[in-house]
Amino acid sequence: MKKWMLLGALALAGCAQITQYQQAVKTPAPANLQGYWQTSGPQRGLINPQAIGSLIITAEGDTLDCRQWQRVIAKPGKLTLLNGQYVNVNKQMRVMPLELEGSELHYDKLTLKKVDQPTLECQQALEQVSQQPDAAVIQNIEPQTMRAVFAEPAAQSQP
Repeated sequence: MKKWMLLGALALAGCAQITQYQQAVKTPAPANLQGYWQTSGPQRGLINPQAIGSLIITAEGDTLDCRQWQRVIAKPGKLTLLNGQYVNVNKQMRVMPLELEGSELHYDKLTLKKVDQPTLECQQALEQVSQQPDAAVIQNIEPQTMRAVFAEPAAQSQP
């Protein structure tokens, strides 16, 4: 009986795993992680060389993983400490480590750099998250690059 109790205690003391979004404790972000992070140039973690990946981390520990190319996919989440490492846990239960190396943030096969503000589409996604706090994914934003541009009709020349 003691062996089983010891094995159970060892199992619980090992790597903790998050099985439900509500289990993850939102952790305030340290100053060096807070802000708007964005890819620049082609990334192996993105579907296309023209795609953009962004991660927004608030001081309170709220996060928004925002990817855009032909459509915008934004996934709200929260920052938490797991085994001494900061991770982003989104509402779809993806747990992804954050590794800060100098001025670059490595996250989900992306290398991101801090920017002054998020893209227009990610700003819109932030607004949608505040309007739909239970949404696991925001996908109803059309990327600026996909909007049709209509030329002004040319002035008709007079004979």
